[in-house]
Amino acid sequence: MGYYDTLGAEAAKMLEYVETGTTDSAESTMEVPASAYTDTGYFDREMETIFLKLPLLAALSAEIPRPGDFKAMDLMGKPILVTRKSDGGVAAMMNVCAHRGMILQPEGHGNKKRFSCPYHAWTYANDGKLIGVADPGKFGPICKEERGLTTLPCVEAAGIVWVCLTPGAQINIEKHLGGMMEDLAAHNLEKWHFCGSRRIYGPNWKIAYDGYLEGYHFAAAHPETIHPRSFSNIMHFTAFGPHMRVGYPQVAIKEKLTASPRDSWGQIENTGYDFVRTIFPNVSIFFAPEITQVAQLIPGPTPHQNTTNLLFIRRDPPRDEADAAAIEGMMDWLRDVVDKEDYGVGLQVQKGLASGAIKSVIFGRNERGNQFFHKYVNHLVSGETGSEPPVL
Repeated sequence: MGYYDTLGAEAAKMLEYVETGTTDSAESTMEVPASAYTDTGYFDREMETIFLKLPLLAALSAEIPRPGDFKAMDLMGKPILVTRKSDGGVAAMMNVCAHRGMILQPEGHGNKKRFSCPYHAWTYANDGKLIGVADPGKFGPICKEERGLTTLPCVEAAGIVWVCLTPGAQINIEKHLGGMMEDLAAHNLEKWHFCGSRRIYGPNWKIAYDGYLEGYHFAAAHPETIHPRSFSNIMHFTAFGPHMRVGYPQVAIKEKLTASPRDSWGQIENTGYDFVRTIFPNVSIFFAPEITQVAQLIPGPTPHQNTTNLLFIRRDPPRDEADAAAIEGMMDWLRDVVDKEDYGVGLQVQKGLASGAIKSVIFGRNERGNQFFHKYVNHLVSGETGSEPPVL
């Protein structure tokens, strides 16, 4: 079965759920200790076994499309610098001068062939090599080859620049993404236009991630934004390793799908149904007709917090000033929905769990994606040698 045939089958399944009043379901309910969202020791193990080992989204290809483009950012408390080299390839390194540890480049985007430290003016090429020491005669002998920026494993695939925060580690992005690679590659994200970003602050990263994995909350939490478009509590789940494609049928799914030939259903995403793609451990992607939102959840610095960067792209750059203004308005609207509705709820959940009022949270049979996500987190954190990862 081809890619679009598979999407069409998932759309058909969503239509069946709507017509029968059912949803994709797990075999039983599942409890997760409340401490999984609050305990510092558990949080530290998550950082060590998941976030410092797995490939993480550092940038969209569309953020650094030209040779010399760069993005400086904080990722998991580590200052990193991602660059587009002169040969078109990408590089990632710690954004820290090898002389005295000064942060080399302030957070943001730009285009530079070289980076000069604002403290003592040591200069680096955009691949991290040290190319100049200020006043070398007075400084003394130094081996430039040994004093470049600390490089990080980095690979570009499916329109995304992936980085591992452990120097010297190996990235097998094809193995990591599995079938999700085909899904992302089908969109040719590397050809899209980067519109901008927004930043919001929320609760524990898993509370935030939980919200992307179910539509059970649509009616109560999004009565005027999402629920008028999409059914509440009807979902379809497809897993690719730890990653998921979560389907949400629109209230007009029957009308929209029956108006199109059955063999075209997989090619009309956003017409009758939508998907949210989650890339484990901390990315959610929603392809909307107007603009695409990529949410990057960055845990910490404590178990009770996360910083979320909302990155926005679309297929074409703004047509004119009015179109550019409309894009800005859409980014603000999407930010406000996530911030005020999802994270507004999430912060209250965090407060409730921290109170000690309940010992565990319970996920229903309808919250199948959440169950799978928490099983995968626990599988990685437990580190049991030889154990098989969970399956959906």
